[in-house]
Amino acid sequence: MEAYYNCLRCKGRKVRIMTRDGKEYRGTIKDVDMNNVYLEPDRGGVRTSGYYPYPYPYGYVNPIITLSLFTLLAIALI
Repeated sequence: MEAYYNCLRCKGRKVRIMTRDGKEYRGTIKDVDMNNVYLEPDRGGVRTSGYYPYPYPYGYVNPIITLSLFTLLAIALI
């Protein structure tokens, strides 16, 4: 429950999130529910697909990353 309230306080702000498995994500928290936090990654971040080797087309919107609140280790404002 603590992770939920921490994410809720940071909604709409740029954060760095570390997960229990050692991964780090940077972006803006777009939404939070009781199970997940929805993060819009910073531009210029790592692409999640290895099958699209070309630049994204004009008008492309960053994907939203869904992270389970149970996997979060730390959240820091940046």
